[in-house]
Amino acid sequence: MKISKKIKLLISVGIIGVTILTGCASKDTESDKADSNYTIKLGYYNCDHMTAAPVAVEAGIYKELGLNVETVGNGKVPEAMAAGQMDAGYIGTKGLVGAIPKGSPIIVAANNHKGGSEYLIVSNDIKNPEDLLGKKIASDPEGDLLWTTDYGPETGLPVDASKYEVVNMDSSKDAYLALKTGQISGFSACDPWGSVAEHEGIGKIISTTQYKEKATGKEYNCCSFSLNTNFIKEQPELAKKLVLAHTKAIEYIYTNPVHSAQIFAKAYSVDEEVALMTIYKKTVGEGRTLTWEITGEEYKNNLDMYKEYDSFEEYPTYDQVVNDELLKSCGADDFDTFIKENVDNVFPEGMNYDEWKEKAMEIDEQK
Repeated sequence: MKISKKIKLLISVGIIGVTILTGCASKDTESDKADSNYTIKLGYYNCDHMTAAPVAVEAGIYKELGLNVETVGNGKVPEAMAAGQMDAGYIGTKGLVGAIPKGSPIIVAANNHKGGSEYLIVSNDIKNPEDLLGKKIASDPEGDLLWTTDYGPETGLPVDASKYEVVNMDSSKDAYLALKTGQISGFSACDPWGSVAEHEGIGKIISTTQYKEKATGKEYNCCSFSLNTNFIKEQPELAKKLVLAHTKAIEYIYTNPVHSAQIFAKAYSVDEEVALMTIYKKTVGEGRTLTWEITGEEYKNNLDMYKEYDSFEEYPTYDQVVNDELLKSCGADDFDTFIKENVDNVFPEGMNYDEWKEKAMEIDEQK
């Protein structure tokens, strides 16, 4: 994707502004040189909510913005971010909130996914939910609030880890492969793993959550685009550009769904049809769920929920969790305006998958 001249101008103005304010051109030149050589370590894991990361790489967005980014996609990203070993990461909000009181240098810089669909996936030999009792599963009923709020109530399964043989997996991809080879009978994950299991005929989804209360419409947040606070302090201009790149990657997914699906399929080692189905769900089927917009309410709702279920011994304040200053200052488009002007007239909500795919293919052929 080509970054607009307007964005390039905003970036140039920002750099020039720093030079004028400091009144020391030689030092700024040295600083800019150091920044251009700085390798940003960014992590994500194999979940459709994190698609912006590989898209930003393969679509050339990081390169267009002059960013040298090294991406790592695996299940150890939350731990690495919590330990301050990465500059940025797409990670779960609960882990982030729990890590902050322990001294983790991490903060939410932008939203990543409105709500966050996740699924409880089981092998085909599980005919009824109760068949999962006593079986080996890569999901923690007591450590995952989704079991309390959704999976348990929807299936009637007990939220009691002792009723299953709980095992840990490094990533959702590993859990899927374990299900496929018969090593486990179930796991919980975001897509594409539920869709892959059903597409390949090796499993099925028995419970779904959207991180949204059906009765009240109150929304929560599953995951966020987060930055290391030390990185923000030491490399403020790079941090600002990185947040802008995040927003541009999400825009690219909405306006270039076929290429984004191809990138997704390659990054997550899944069939392109599954990738297309997943991109459709994220951008049309489940609503405009991929977003960089922070309303504030979703994170406040999360904090209230963690307190209600006594998730941690200590809780950070909202301002310790979220800092949207970079998002406001990086030159990002307004999300709602972007959708209205670039997406609604092409891929309207309510469009079914076949219609969406036909239109997406047509647009891709014209590029």
